[in-house]
Amino acid sequence: MLLIVVLLFGSVIGFNLFKQQKIAEYMANRPEAEFPVTVTTVNSVDWVPVIEAIGFIEPNQGVTLTTETSGVIDRILFDSGTQVEENQPLLLLDSEVEKANLKSSQARLPAAKAKYERYKGLFSKGSISQEAFDEAEANYYSLSADIESLKATIARREIKAPFAGVVGIRNVYLGQYLQPGTDIVRLEDTSVMRLRFTVPQTDISRISMDQEVDIFVDSYPNRSFKGSISAIEPAVSVQSGLIQVQADIPNSEGKLRSGMFARANIILPKLAEQVTLPQTAITFTLYGDNVFVITEQDGVKRVEQRVVKVGERKKDIAHILEGVKAGDIVVTSGQVRLSNGVKVRIVESDATTPPAETPML
Repeated sequence: MLLIVVLLFGSVIGFNLFKQQKIAEYMANRPEAEFPVTVTTVNSVDWVPVIEAIGFIEPNQGVTLTTETSGVIDRILFDSGTQVEENQPLLLLDSEVEKANLKSSQARLPAAKAKYERYKGLFSKGSISQEAFDEAEANYYSLSADIESLKATIARREIKAPFAGVVGIRNVYLGQYLQPGTDIVRLEDTSVMRLRFTVPQTDISRISMDQEVDIFVDSYPNRSFKGSISAIEPAVSVQSGLIQVQADIPNSEGKLRSGMFARANIILPKLAEQVTLPQTAITFTLYGDNVFVITEQDGVKRVEQRVVKVGERKKDIAHILEGVKAGDIVVTSGQVRLSNGVKVRIVESDATTPPAETPML
């Protein structure tokens, strides 16, 4: 029995040793794995760096017209959504009572003026007292002031456009009784629009007056609007460390509207002969951003893993500051199975090419 047990265990151990030997021989004779990858050749290009910011479009001038006095609307002299000129009358409140009082005061003015001038001559001759002359003078100037006050009251009941622009949709109707402060219509000068945005204080040295700015809005995704910096806030916010900047945008076509959300790219000086890569070529590890560069050893293509320093990113392109140079061949897809020194095979694929149009879901 002991002999049988020894033979049984010996056969099991021998079989396992034989199997491991055969597996080792198979793995030693097995051809090296070759992984398919797509690549791109690094070229030197001119790179235009930008400072990205976001903000909202504002009009050159904009105001909601209202009234200082109460009254009934007598006439409406504009249509919603039309262009108006500076000082153009837009709305008239009923002012019949004020106009009647003005006529009454104007009718009494010649007599008051004649009495004042007559008393002035008599006073110079000593024919009347100082009191009589002062009373005539006060009546004349008081009546003149009343006339000016009535004219100003009538003028305040006529709403005019303070500047040329486009009126919105009116909020009042003919015959409506208005209280002071009631919103009548929105008036905006949209010939030049403005974008107010913020930039970090670390970028203050890179911006200046009249610097070019590209503005993008969601309403026109395939178009950029050109503008320039027109104002820079003199103080930095102590709470956020940001500084406010304003850019003027010509709007002759009237496509931009106030309140639009916009993205701004402040254009910086162009950098010549810079290295760029598709963002699909860059992988992130615990050691930082990496790329795989194709090398050839004894006629066999292998990959070398390199750490790169990435600068600015624009859409699907990244600006590479360190790690690769012009002429290097970099892997753009298939990096998941790669490691340093493995054998690769270059294939053609359009998997990383962005489509001309985004497919609808």
